Amino acid sequence: MLFNKLRTMTLAAVAATTMSLPALAAEAPQGGSVAAVENTKGPVRIAFLSFQNNPFWTPVTEGAKAANDYLSKFDATVDFVDLGDELSAEAVVAGIEGALAKKYDGIVVVPIFDGTARIINEATDEGVPVFNIVAEGATESRRLAFIGQDATSAGRQIGEFIAEKMDGKGKLGVITGYFGATQHTQRMNGALDYLKATFPDIQIVGPFENKDKAESAYSLVQDMMTANPDLSMVYVTAGGPFGAAKAVKDLNLTGKVGVVGFDHTPDNMQYLKTGEMVGLLDQAPYQQALDSSVMLYNYVVAGQEPPAKVIPVTGKLLTSDDAK
Repeated sequence: MLFNKLRTMTLAAVAATTMSLPALAAEAPQGGSVAAVENTKGPVRIAFLSFQNNPFWTPVTEGAKAANDYLSKFDATVDFVDLGDELSAEAVVAGIEGALAKKYDGIVVVPIFDGTARIINEATDEGVPVFNIVAEGATESRRLAFIGQDATSAGRQIGEFIAEKMDGKGKLGVITGYFGATQHTQRMNGALDYLKATFPDIQIVGPFENKDKAESAYSLVQDMMTANPDLSMVYVTAGGPFGAAKAVKDLNLTGKVGVVGFDHTPDNMQYLKTGEMVGLLDQAPYQQALDSSVMLYNYVVAGQEPPAKVIPVTGKLLTSDDAK
């Protein structure tokens, strides 16, 4: 699939540690960098809790399914649990509570918001390890580990790219996913703090919230262009950037207004190819889902700690030249 072809990133810290692990029972699965150890404890059940509100979650889901296929050979199952299409701390809390009630041995979750640390700590206290992936709240929890991108650094990387594309001047529209999501805010501020400090001639329009919805991003870009016909760039920090790109195309502004965002999803890549999107930074969601599940399994059956409490993901920024 396109996701697999475009997963050009590696989790170097995980791969390096994996290579040094003794007596691994198998090779790492395709698309992952962590191998499973022998299961001497009997059946293991892992709950994988994730949202489903935009195409970003497709490779996350596929990674969880790949983990289930791989770990089934080791008497372990990874059950995907859909938290719905409205991101909130309450949905995460309810999902973890449900997993605890069903006596899962471990939990992989995308917590995203503040307000989730308490239930993660409760699960840990009950002896159920929790592995956070993709994004977590700012409040520290006692989760087993977190694997994901440094959101502030990723935002700065985007900011540097934006400044270059805009030649250090002009109007930049900003659309974030959820104002209450720590990762989205850090991505936004990572870019905007850099631009405000270094390129004061870039004027910020927004930010606006699209709740990860492409249709909302579409309407917001139309509104921004009506109020700011000289807008030259749009930065979408989270889900739905292809909606902004569609608005650029429908307004016949291809080549005049560019959209920058995250994730090498098929919709985004199509607009990168046709020129409405000018930059996409990936975060290896498939590998995050797969590796975290295997690392959690290894911890449950063998007490094998992940290589670090925070495992960084290095992203590749694709431009239209990469999509040709």
